[in-house]
Amino acid sequence: MDQIIECVPNFSEGRDQEKIAQLVKEVVSTEGVKLLDYSSDKDHNRTVITFCGDAKGVKEAAFKLIKKASEIIDMRYHKGEHPRIGATDVVPFIPVKNATMEECIQIAREVGERVGRELNIPVYLYEEAAITPERKNLENIRRGEYEGFFEKIKQPEWKPDFGPQEMNPKSGATVIGARNFLIAYNVNLATDNIDIANKIAKAIRFSNGGYRYVKAMGVELKERGIVQVSMNLTDFNKTPIYRVFETIKAEASRYGVNVIGSEIIGLVPAKALFDVADYYLRIENFSENMVLENRIYE
Repeated sequence: MDQIIECVPNFSEGRDQEKIAQLVKEVVSTEGVKLLDYSSDKDHNRTVITFCGDAKGVKEAAFKLIKKASEIIDMRYHKGEHPRIGATDVVPFIPVKNATMEECIQIAREVGERVGRELNIPVYLYEEAAITPERKNLENIRRGEYEGFFEKIKQPEWKPDFGPQEMNPKSGATVIGARNFLIAYNVNLATDNIDIANKIAKAIRFSNGGYRYVKAMGVELKERGIVQVSMNLTDFNKTPIYRVFETIKAEASRYGVNVIGSEIIGLVPAKALFDVADYYLRIENFSENMVLENRIYE
């Protein structure tokens, strides 16, 4: 592809495999895009789809996904651990190759306008596409979640950027924006005590004085009988994975709890993993040029 823009929409469905397959099909059937990954979680009741393509392709695929989600997902019956306000909860566009943040902002606004106009779904713009500072942070928009948004949306300061100023009972509302790459990273703990996960999340997230580029919350994984610290790492170059992992291990040990594993949701840049390998293996004079595949395909 001459131009590559990544799109990583999150949907409020992680249990019904037939519905998930229908969403994935919308990407596969769209010209100009490539499906890269999709993953679902039953406890979060959420699916994350990753695809890329040129501007025209990602715009069309994103709209088709939002439309399909509005047809097959009914928020009136949705329950899950992850915060959400709509069937299509959030849709970010990320510049990767021969694309600028300004182009992604324009794409976000064009898709948002179309969703509001054609699907009658309230749309909020976030991150770099946000029109007001208060809407830059996804947490601020999502606060109150689907259940609380029926009243929140009536407030003048929470009038949607596009679409009606009333909640769509079936589809909820949708957040669309443009941002840089982030890593969705979770660390699982050997306990079912959600208070411990919440305390650790509070210790490491920026909003409570933790790492500048970490958003975190505690989540119960009831199916596995454990809890996790669920995170978004918004700049892995400045707050690397290994630093967050080691901090969580240290915090967990205060409560006599072990870390039993971690997981990456969606895709991760190779450099983020190279940094982890360099840190733990203490490789002297390490560089990415030492990686075989990098030399083969350079």
